[in-house]
Amino acid sequence: MPSKILGLVLHPTRTPDDSLATLRSWSAGHGVELVARSVDADRAGCRGLPDAEFAATVDAVVSLGGDGTMLGALRLLADRPAPVIGVNHGHLGFLVDIQPAELPDALDRITSGAFALELRHALRVRIGDGPSAVAFNDVVVSRSPGRSAVAVDLSVSGDRYGYYRADAVVVATSTGSTAYSYAAGGPVVSPSAPVVLMTPVAPMAGISRSLVLGDTEPVGLAVTDPARIEIDGVAAVEPVRDTVVHVELQRDAGQVVRLDAARYGARSRVALSLLDLPLRPDQLLELVPPQMRALRDAERKSGPL
Repeated sequence: MPSKILGLVLHPTRTPDDSLATLRSWSAGHGVELVARSVDADRAGCRGLPDAEFAATVDAVVSLGGDGTMLGALRLLADRPAPVIGVNHGHLGFLVDIQPAELPDALDRITSGAFALELRHALRVRIGDGPSAVAFNDVVVSRSPGRSAVAVDLSVSGDRYGYYRADAVVVATSTGSTAYSYAAGGPVVSPSAPVVLMTPVAPMAGISRSLVLGDTEPVGLAVTDPARIEIDGVAAVEPVRDTVVHVELQRDAGQVVRLDAARYGARSRVALSLLDLPLRPDQLLELVPPQMRALRDAERKSGPL
């Protein structure tokens, strides 16, 4: 991936010093300039640019954080998609692919062109007559604190479709199918599928199952009760009564760098299977027989046998 200007997007609170040192060394040896968003420039130790100029300037971006940081990088570039490389300095890491220790090898492979680009779809969202926003995971219309439910009338391509009365309604991309929509009982969809998923959370009346809509079917959600709206987990506004939330799919709005698609797919499937267990990862260790845990601890102290 020839790149002369490489953008850095950092986790909002964690500073990944080891990965930043690796990137500085690599960029100096390859004639690549590192730039960061203005809010990250001091921590990144490089030139900072306002978000709009950053998005218009970079040839590629390295996201240093978790899935939330990666989603933020993709949103920044939605009007001018460029490759995004995800380095996992977060927790779950469904979307990010590269571990910090793998970054030097990953940069060598990217330099030699040994990678693939995975296209991701997004949602274009407009609340009432306001400006549009972008979501790569989902848009959530949920009940306001103190309210028992949210009431939403659904239209598809301008035609009335039905209504929801539920704790929330999740409008998700195929990428977001493994996030809130999945937790609410929605289907897992291949990230390559250009679809819009509608999943109610704890439905009380109206539509009670997930809907899968095509990429040419714009959605309208008429909010008839006080509600909250979140876009990729970030609070947007609390719409007034009878506000319509307009949602359309934007195809190929993001480009994700994949070094090993098969490994990424296998890891994601394992992560999804673990989510079905009511245990944290540290609790899962208790399922391992004591003798095997003791052997593992001994190998860690002495090195591989």
